[in-house]
Amino acid sequence: MTTERERETPAVREPEADATGTTTSTTTPPAPAPPPDATGLTALAPLISHTTTQGIPTLHAPRAGEITAGLFFRVGRADETLATSGITHLVEHLALHELGRSDLHYNGATSNTYTHFHITGTQPEVVTYLNAVCAALRDLPLDRLETEKEILRTEESGRGNGPGTQLPLWRYGAQGYGLSSYSQLGTWNLTPDQVRDWAKTRFTRDNAVLWITGDGVPDGLDLTLPAGTRVPAPTASSALPVTPAFIQGDDGHVVFDAVVRRSTAAAVFADVLSRALFRDLRQEGGYSYTAQADYSPRDAGFATLTAYADALPKKQDAVVGGFVDAFARLRAGRIEQAELDSARGKLLKMYDAPDLGAALLPSYALSLLTGHPLLPPEEHRAELAAVTVADLREVARAAWADGLLQVPGRGADWAGCTPAPQNSASAVTGTRHQSLEDDRFTLVIGTEGVSLRTPDGPVTVRYDAVAAMTVRPDGARTLTGLDGFRVSIEPTLHRGVTPAEIARVDAGVPASALVRLPARDPEQIPRPPEPKALDRETGNRGGWKAAVRSWPLPLVLMLTVDVLFGVGMLFAVFHEATAAEPRWSRIARAFLPALLLTHFTRWLYTRHRSARG
Repeated sequence: MTTERERETPAVREPEADATGTTTSTTTPPAPAPPPDATGLTALAPLISHTTTQGIPTLHAPRAGEITAGLFFRVGRADETLATSGITHLVEHLALHELGRSDLHYNGATSNTYTHFHITGTQPEVVTYLNAVCAALRDLPLDRLETEKEILRTEESGRGNGPGTQLPLWRYGAQGYGLSSYSQLGTWNLTPDQVRDWAKTRFTRDNAVLWITGDGVPDGLDLTLPAGTRVPAPTASSALPVTPAFIQGDDGHVVFDAVVRRSTAAAVFADVLSRALFRDLRQEGGYSYTAQADYSPRDAGFATLTAYADALPKKQDAVVGGFVDAFARLRAGRIEQAELDSARGKLLKMYDAPDLGAALLPSYALSLLTGHPLLPPEEHRAELAAVTVADLREVARAAWADGLLQVPGRGADWAGCTPAPQNSASAVTGTRHQSLEDDRFTLVIGTEGVSLRTPDGPVTVRYDAVAAMTVRPDGARTLTGLDGFRVSIEPTLHRGVTPAEIARVDAGVPASALVRLPARDPEQIPRPPEPKALDRETGNRGGWKAAVRSWPLPLVLMLTVDVLFGVGMLFAVFHEATAAEPRWSRIARAFLPALLLTHFTRWLYTRHRSARG
């Protein structure tokens, strides 16, 4: 799977194909006349022409040389659930399977909000490819399902995680746009019926847009697809109660993201920010090699602004400081007019490209698909010309206010950022199961959900807010909540977790959230650490120091009272022994409290030893 981005301008680079294949062509009924314009497409004439092809809105513009075409569908990872994640990618792979046996120059891509099939070639090759894709979508080769699942898992295991991979999880949780942080769990359990239904309802003619470079639609196209509805982009969830916020990440990387409203000013600001980070962190500070920013539309109304800088371990604090300072300068409006002019000029250069209409096709097609207003080149130039330093300052302030900063090492509260939530607001009640690895941790299994009680606070996943629960035959369960919190149940690592307790958890989680994983090798099942050898002198595991550190507070207090009482009795005995007329009856009366204290202390110690096993 590849991820493609649309810039906040009408122009986008055409996708580069990286796979090959061939199929046979089918005949096509004549294309209908252009529909009445209800989308603003008329304003793009004569640069862009539009029509429909078997009910699919179609954009085309002339370009010399080979034809490039793309078929967009408004469905992506953000439309899935954690338990079904990967289903869109599976449909894409199945649709392209037969084409893998030919020499066509093509590719497919699944992003958060769309799936894109595209090709560059001769007219017959383009017709062959698009016809084959639509034929496969109408009747997926589901006999390949298990094989393609395994291919996707292999592909995913070989893909490294980028420095900002975890930001969507922390911002959105385990749903919608946050699913890009997770593995594609659906590749384990998805059934043929689920995949077939997904293709039937999401890969429809009413949820698609076609674009082609050329004077018109090629003859011979058969893009027949089932009728459906245009599916709007998912509503964004939020897992951040307060922003700006920060999380701690891997050494060597500082990453920032924010959700801003889509606008020409925001696109210009991304370039200004990129230049500021490069100048401050690389050219002047010498702290970073890579320092840059990017602007990527998320849906019809919002975009994600991302900034990144790398750092050597000894320079990390300096990079974080320089990163925050650069942003603070822009928020204060200390932006030179030359910086704005340079960024504006860079964006205007795209209009110097030959065959401009053809170059703009992918961007316009995606805007049409997602419902974003179509902006003719003249209007976009006018908007670029109207952007001011004050506009950039407002974008900088809005971005920082919504920001999520990933820093290595120490936190970023000094910069006015709040730590992202590390714990849940509350824990469930239920049976308690102490960890066999660390007795400071306790698993709680209740009727409403599960919690892990930690020294820093609880982590809770409630059954009515489970995004997915993985199931192992050995009894292991991992529950992930919609908010992104996760609790793992390993029966071998918690005292008293019986099959009946596991059955209670299984009964509480909706069946649609279950993901059954294969059995693990016995060596992969975690085991508690081996008890340390008994200390020869004290009989305690790990020696007397470890034993004392494990004593509960009541036992420590009673031992303290015993010692003080004993020292007092010694002084009393010494005093009476040296007195002219000793009163030993007073010493005798003190022995009864001493015996009671000693008995109670011994009971506390025995109870403590029994609890530790």
